[in-house]
Amino acid sequence: MTYIDTLGQQAKVAGRRIAKLSTAAKNDLLNQVAKALVAESAYIITENAKDMANAKENGISEIMQDRLLLTEDRIAGIAEGVRQVADLQDPIGQVVRGYTNLDGLKIVQKRVPMGVIAMIFESRPNVSIDAFSLAFKTNNAIILRGGRDAINSNKALVTVARKALENPGITADAVQLVEDTSHEVAEELMAATKYVDLLIPRGGARLIQTVKEKAKVPVIETGVGNCHIYVDKYADLDMATQIVINAKTQRPSVCNAAESLVVHADIAEDFLPNLEKAISKVQAVEFRADETALKLMEKAVPASPEDFATEFLDYIMSVKVVDSLDEAIDWINTYTTSHSEAIVTQDISRAEQFQDDVDAAAVYVNASTRFTDGFVFGLGAEIGISTQKMHARGPMGLEALTSTKFYINGQGQIRE
Repeated sequence: MTYIDTLGQQAKVAGRRIAKLSTAAKNDLLNQVAKALVAESAYIITENAKDMANAKENGISEIMQDRLLLTEDRIAGIAEGVRQVADLQDPIGQVVRGYTNLDGLKIVQKRVPMGVIAMIFESRPNVSIDAFSLAFKTNNAIILRGGRDAINSNKALVTVARKALENPGITADAVQLVEDTSHEVAEELMAATKYVDLLIPRGGARLIQTVKEKAKVPVIETGVGNCHIYVDKYADLDMATQIVINAKTQRPSVCNAAESLVVHADIAEDFLPNLEKAISKVQAVEFRADETALKLMEKAVPASPEDFATEFLDYIMSVKVVDSLDEAIDWINTYTTSHSEAIVTQDISRAEQFQDDVDAAAVYVNASTRFTDGFVFGLGAEIGISTQKMHARGPMGLEALTSTKFYINGQGQIRE
């Protein structure tokens, strides 16, 4: 029996046990996990320090180190996220539809757990608890596989959660961590069709592509965000400047940060030099520009074709100047990863056209792409942001981790 077989079998057993938990019992246990996380902050921070030391030794960028770092405030935030999930309405058992058919059969479709969810993710250790809380609230067992760079942090967080579940006699195997971070074991998890009902990868383009190519279990594609901001010729340029600065610099290492700027030619000469000056007062950003933008910006460098398709996760941004709204939409639809896109304009008809025609999970008018987030959208902690169209799209909250079942009651009917 392999390592993944063992975890899978334990998850299957745990899934059947927690499937019977009531909403009140789940909420109580989640609140106990939140309390334990705060109480064990010192232990978690000590283990996180090991990962931070390794990150510095391995030359990981400061931006990526920020994704990895856990502090008392961040742990308190993770715990608050768990409490918020406990407070959310429980989707399990909700009636999607109910009716009596022509044969007199009473048919009810209800939300039910998926069963066993697996998640493969990178860097950010908070993901382990976010994912656990959402899975547990929907009566699912979860197997977590984080990256090598966060292994000590993930072990600590999962250990605390498991202890909080064990104390009242609930199976700790409701949440399990794959402690072997080798690619071979990860690929075994991707192929664990006997145990895993749904696999969610969360990370960079390379991870997502690997999972898409090698997974044999059902996958929800998440995360990669080549997010664009289009500054229209009817934009409020001061507003546009603040939106671009926020979307690019507030936290560049996350998937809803803007990576690409598209500007209408009619306002490019006014907008781009002023943006360059304004953003430099907040943070130095390297603009990789097309030929037109290059002539208007003092410190921009020429963009390569690859730059327009890149999720930089850094203080780097591509710039493209277009002659029309239609050209902007075509450009964005060519390079989008279907995550989050934004237009800045005061023309409502152009805003509506952009929202209708751009193919993405979240499409903004006059707002930063940084808002694409489960908490902000009122979904509680999110397990990821789906960039595909089947089953779930956009920030995935509780309902995305459920399936449905038909309950049919008859009185002896037989089919003629």
